[in-house]
Amino acid sequence: MPVPASPPSVPARYLRMPHVEPGMAVGLFGGSFNPPHAGHALVAEIAMRRLSLDQLWWIVTPGNPLKSHRELAPLSERIALSEKCTSDPRVKVTAFEVGHRIRYTADTIDLVQMRNRGVDFVWIMGADSLRDFHRWERWRHIARSMPIAVIDRPGSTLAFLSSTMAKTFDHARIDEDDAPILARSRPPAWTFIHGPRSSLSSTAIRNAAKEAQ
Repeated sequence: MPVPASPPSVPARYLRMPHVEPGMAVGLFGGSFNPPHAGHALVAEIAMRRLSLDQLWWIVTPGNPLKSHRELAPLSERIALSEKCTSDPRVKVTAFEVGHRIRYTADTIDLVQMRNRGVDFVWIMGADSLRDFHRWERWRHIARSMPIAVIDRPGSTLAFLSSTMAKTFDHARIDEDDAPILARSRPPAWTFIHGPRSSLSSTAIRNAAKEAQ
């Protein structure tokens, strides 16, 4: 599926990468956020605190190659709702992937690292995404290119024991007590962070909205 051109309804500032400085530790938290909710905000909050980040990029993607696009809300709507989910000024909502016509996370990581030399990035995802991580395009390349922080999600606490990614890169897992140094670690390096969990899910919210119609 081709990546759509930049939507005219999306302000130009969201189509550019947020500004960073060399030496910063920055988390990349990507997703379709269809819709975003308090559970996403909790993941961002935990990541900021436990990983000792200077910034977190909340990356609203044009879509998810592994999911249907039939129920995908307009990008501008998902951006606006994402902005309402967090009040932390260090969290930067962005949709720069659309501006660069990027579809896959592996390409996002390559571009971000090429454009921001001297910045330490870490990929952030919920534990529910770890289960299917091996289905992502060039997933091994992702794990070998950038440290990964997996944040606990309801029903997925044991994912790090059973997932293909966890088994393949078991040798690269660091203790969550060392999470503050993860962004500075040489990949492959990843950790599983336990903490408060929200039972909210985008799928459940969409289903509830349908039933209410």
